[in-house]
Parts: sequence; C-alpha cells; structure tokens
Amino acid sequence: MIELTQAENMVFGLDIGTRNVVGTVGVRTDDGFRVIATHNEEHQTRAMLDGQIHDIGRVAETIRQVKETLEAQINAPLSEVCIAAAGRVLKTVTTRVKYEYPEETVVTAEDLHTLDLMGIDQAQHELLGEDEEAAKKYKFYCVGYSVMKYYLNGDLFQSLEGHKADFIEEVIIVTFLPEDVVDGLYSAVERAGLKVANLTLEPIAAINIAIPENFRMLNIALVDVGAGTSDICITRDGSIIAYGMIPCAGDELTEVIVQEYLVDFATAEQIKLDSSSLDKIQYTDIMGIAHEIKASDVWKLTEPIREKMTTDVAEKIKELNGDKSVSACFVVGGGGKIHGYTESMAEKLGIASERVALRGEEVMQNITFDQPEVKKDPLLVTPIGICLNYYEQKNNFVMVHFNDEMIKLYDNGHLTVVDAAMQVGFTTEELFPRRGKEIHFTVNGTKRMARGNEGESAVVKMNGNQVGMNTPLEPNCFIEIEPSTVGTEAVHTIEQLDEYASSTVTFVVNNKRVICPKFVEVNGSLEPGSYQIQEGDDIETRSYYTVGQLAEFMDVELDSDRAIMVNNRPATLDSLIYENFEIEWTTLGFGAADVEKAGEVSDAEGNSEDADESGNAAEGNGENADGIDENGVKTPDQILSGRVIHVKANGEDITLSGKNDYMFVDIFTVIDFDIHAGGGRNVVTKINGEPCGYTAPLNDGDSADVYWEE
Repeated sequence: MIELTQAENMVFGLDIGTRNVVGTVGVRTDDGFRVIATHNEEHQTRAMLDGQIHDIGRVAETIRQVKETLEAQINAPLSEVCIAAAGRVLKTVTTRVKYEYPEETVVTAEDLHTLDLMGIDQAQHELLGEDEEAAKKYKFYCVGYSVMKYYLNGDLFQSLEGHKADFIEEVIIVTFLPEDVVDGLYSAVERAGLKVANLTLEPIAAINIAIPENFRMLNIALVDVGAGTSDICITRDGSIIAYGMIPCAGDELTEVIVQEYLVDFATAEQIKLDSSSLDKIQYTDIMGIAHEIKASDVWKLTEPIREKMTTDVAEKIKELNGDKSVSACFVVGGGGKIHGYTESMAEKLGIASERVALRGEEVMQNITFDQPEVKKDPLLVTPIGICLNYYEQKNNFVMVHFNDEMIKLYDNGHLTVVDAAMQVGFTTEELFPRRGKEIHFTVNGTKRMARGNEGESAVVKMNGNQVGMNTPLEPNCFIEIEPSTVGTEAVHTIEQLDEYASSTVTFVVNNKRVICPKFVEVNGSLEPGSYQIQEGDDIETRSYYTVGQLAEFMDVELDSDRAIMVNNRPATLDSLIYENFEIEWTTLGFGAADVEKAGEVSDAEGNSEDADESGNAAEGNGENADGIDENGVKTPDQILSGRVIHVKANGEDITLSGKNDYMFVDIFTVIDFDIHAGGGRNVVTKINGEPCGYTAPLNDGDSADVYWEE
C-alpha cells in the first residue's frame, strides 16, 4: 500500500474544475517533480457551476472515478488527497478606512497594522451588506489583503510611517473564501473515500509552477483562463497581494462556434483547440455533413469574444493593482491558448507583447512524466502546482481553541491572534482600547469636540501566558481574550477652553479699578468658568458686561435720576462695556467691588489702598460721618447697620456684616486667597459642597470653599 506519509512521500493532487476533474500522482525529486500518473475525467452533468459544487454526490462520483483509475495505474490504493479552492469562488472587497488620532501623532507600524485590521473588518461587513444575521449565518476566511493607497490627512502618500498626522486612511483590497465552498469540497472528497491532506487556492497552486519564487518580487499578473471564468492573481514584493475573477472564459468562445458551425459542444471544443495548432480543420455537423474550414476563419469568428475577454481581464488586473498596469502577465489554462489571446492582452495592458506569455512546457523543465503520451500543457500547471504545494504545507486549515470554542482558520503562513479573534467576530473596537463618549459643542460658531478617556487594552492569553495581538498562532493552541474596555466619558469645563485664557475682565468705575470674573454665554445663559460643558452646547465667549450686569455684580443700586457715563458718553443699563472701559455713575447703595484680592481696591492709576472690613477704600476725602460719601456710596457707619450672617469659609468660622444680601464673592473680604496665584490651575468654588459661581447667594450657616483644582 502506498500512503502519502510513507518514505516515498508520494502525493495525490486533484484539480476539481467546472468541466472536469484532473488527478495527478507524483513525488518530489532532487531536481524537480516526477508525475507517476495523471487522469482527466469530465463531469457527466453540470454538477459544478463557476467553480462551486452544486451537486456534491455527482462531483464525488467523478472524483471516485479519477481515484480508481489512478489506483489502477499505480497499482496501489490512495487515501489522502490535496485539493484547491477555485479562484473564481473568492470574494473580493475594496474599501476605504480611516483612523483618527486624539491629537497630531507620529504614525507607527502598529498604527498601520491597526488600520489594516479595521479595513479587513469593514470589508467583511460590506461583504455581508451590514447584515448582522448574515454575519452569524455565513462565515468567510480572509485569505489575503493588500493596501492599494495610503492617505495622510486626506492627501495621497506613498508611505505613512514616521509622518505626523491628525488622521490616516487607506484603500485596501481584501479577499475572502466562503466557508460553504470549503465545506462542499471536503464533503465531495470524503464521499469519494478520501481524506483531505492539504487545501490551497488554485491561483497559489498555479503560481508555484508559472512564476518562480525569485520572480515574485516583481509586479506580475497570473491569469488562469478556464472554462467558465478567468481567474486572476497579482504578485508583488514576494507574495500574492490580490485575487480577482472575470465570468468570461473558454466556454463563451465554444458557444460561438456551436452556433456558427451547427455542432455539439464537444465538437466545438475540438474545433477551438485545433484552430490553435492546425491550418485546416475538419468536422461533421449535427446533420451529418462533413466540412473543412480554415483555422483563420475560426480566429475571425471568435475575435469579438476574445477582445471582450482580454479587455475585461486587463481592466480587472489594473483595478486589483491600484489602478495601474503590471510589469508582466503570465497566462495558463486551456482558454488562453486561443489564437491572438496574449497579443490582445498585451495591447489592453499597455505593455510590450513579449511581456505577456502563455506558460506551459517552458515552465515544466523540471517536471518529468512516466506516461509518454502525456504532453506538457498549460492545463497541467494547476494540478501539478496543487501537488507541489503539499510539500510546502503553507496553505491549509488549522484548528485553535478560542474562548472555549473550537474554530478553523485558513493558514496563509502568517496567522496571528488577531486573525483568530476576527474569525469569531471580535471587532476592532473590542481588541483595542476604546475611548469614552465624546462631547460635541460649538465655541463662537466653530465646532469643537472633547474626547473621552481611553480605556484598557484587551487582555490576551495563549496557552495561559499573556501575549500580544500579533503573536503567531500555534496549531491547537488555547486562546483567551478579555475584550478592551471603554474609558470614561469626556469632562470639559469652560475654564479649559483656550478662549477662556484670561479669567477676569477689568473696568474703571468712578475712578476705581473693578476686577470681575469673566463669564460666557451657554445656550443664551451666563455661566461661570467651572460650568461643565454638555453635548450640543452653544458657547459664546463674553469679553464684556452690560452696565446693568456690572451693577448687579457689584451689588449696587444706581440712582435713576443721575446720568450714567461710559467713556464720557451717556449710556444706559443695557450699554456694553469692555476691558478698561471707564464708567461713572451715582449709586444708592454699597457693594464689594474688587474680587482680585479681598480688602484691596485700586485707583485708576493702579495704586492700592487699604480697605475696611467691607472692602470699601477709606480715602478720607469727601466722606462724611453721616454715612454717605460724595459718590452716594454707603460709608462704614451705614454698612454696619446691615444684616449679619455667620458662615464657614474653607473650614474657618467667619462673620459677614453690613449688607442685606450676600454673594460667594463676599468671603474674599475676610479670607486671604489670591485667585491669580494658581500657576494656570482652575479655581474651584463651592457652597455646601456644590459647585457655584462668584455671584451665588450666600446665607447664614452656609459652608463656602475655594481652592485650586488638582
């Protein structure tokens, strides 16, 4: 009994095509590959369409016939087989994906890897049409991807690593293999009494023969022209970067011949093949009439279809290659043997005709056949490539345990933990740290966003040891992943806005400097710097007061019979006043005017004066013992007749007197606290533990606190 695992290392490969099944048995030698036996068997019915099995039972029967014929030829049983999934069943998605940074950041290789994963994830969602139910029902294996274009802040770039960026983007082409295609192949093989030893992709198998490894650094296209489809793959930098398919191939040429010469399909196939090697062709039509035609007549008949085929294939090649042509193109498969195919392909690709070549006998110099009647032909490129791929063992399925679930992964030679996570439906959001909810608002009409805090990265373990996302997978390993967490939501106050850099605004009132806290309008209402911005807030900075608002802040009542002057011009309570505006008015009451430092006011020249308990400067000029000075402001004698309250300020018991109503700012007349000594930190103001503004009401028994934010 000859087994694949025996010393001879014999391999049995099957090319399960739409029209027929080709079986090859051989063994690798020191100088190449020896084909011991090969057999081709056509499907009796249309059991396969476009490379996908529709009738498993009938395909299994064809495989069984090939198997038994080969067993008779080698006089030994066959139990294991290598197969390949057709390139035409691959699903290819091109998508554009974007990764934004919280702030301008230098792009790293890890960032680009993350961008690739986002692209693969997005491509899979697009493949399923964002249908969550379909995502659960249908599984796809990612068998390859390639970045076609990079963008830095919206501009096209060749390479992104090392550049500073606010956001990066890429156009990525991702290829998927449907699980039902794999399951169909495995089922048909098993029904035929065989076990799958290795599974690869037909384009990879063909490339093993048609394009030597040292050529794969070049940008080359391989086109496998079959019966129903033309399969395409592109190589660059030593690997396959993209797959594609055009649903137009040899059968369309045959159909034209059927209609024109009134023959059955098999006869038309023979006419097509003979036209590439004979000058004159003889055939008999379905009426029994014999004919002889020139090969050039067949060429002329099939030319429109050939031109359409090469045009479509060339356009697909350019699309897969980033909207540009390739350096060279190799053609395999029977359909590519039609007269003029390679010349037409070169013209459509815009490259020299010698750079498009049919690969057959010349790439099989190291292939020997024990059967003398077998010719070295492009039809055998893929079957032999399937056999050779067995020795590499780079393309098969591996099993791993993921969070207590057994999963199957297509092994492309560089599987990592991330591939397993994405196969079971982990999203990129669950793999990488997630930021908390951001806040969107406007400042002076400009849109702004405050980002939430970043969460924790996913915790990844393989076989009990903590590893990274890009750790290579081991067959049958045990992987555990705790999803990443979401960070806390964004918190942003008005004081943190750049527009709030200066927290005070100064006016000159009756020749005295009055320093007021700067406020902003939020949705039309005045708010202090400690206000926490909410989603959708419309914020307008306020570098001004109205005369009425200044009087309210100073807790004074104006004499309505006297004129109000702003910069020596008549004004009203609604007049706007800005930094260093001069205001003259006559009051009916008294208020603490200076919040810059308790107990201190200054004249218009900036000279400080000592103040009494109430915060009013005792100038000694124009002040009378009866309690009213020349400006109508209450004197200390008058103040002492006001309401007295007892409060705690920063834990210290204090007494406030001389006013009927008190505000938070009044505590500065007693405590020593300089609001400008914080080195850029924000001031926190609270009454009874709750945030408040400077003008918040203060009542008897309240507890007031003012301190620097940590």
